[in-house]
Amino acid sequence: MTILEESRWASVAAGLIGASGVALAAAASHAGGEQLLRPASTICLAHAPALVALSLAGDRIRLGGLVALGMTLGTLLFAGDLVARHFLGSGLFPMTAPTGGLTLIASWLVLAVAAALRRR
Repeated sequence: MTILEESRWASVAAGLIGASGVALAAAASHAGGEQLLRPASTICLAHAPALVALSLAGDRIRLGGLVALGMTLGTLLFAGDLVARHFLGSGLFPMTAPTGGLTLIASWLVLAVAAALRRR
């Protein structure tokens, strides 16, 4: 069994990303981070439940582990870059947020295709 077949890690990621989303929402409200922290919070809070669902689905969704990995990495890149811009004054590396966003879009598309395919 590989890491992509093990669904428990996706629940751990969901918990951490969900908690980060709530913390970022609080920071945006109380620390003046509406422009960067609010979107980072939204991305986290949108993808944490998706990761929970993928974890619960286990191997019933073809490529579910790959989708969860993509969503986790995409969320970390996208939200992490916005958080770095707010607190550090610069992003993580050039094109981090767009790379994270494209990774998230690709993950959702892989999920759609995988869900449409029949299990053998």
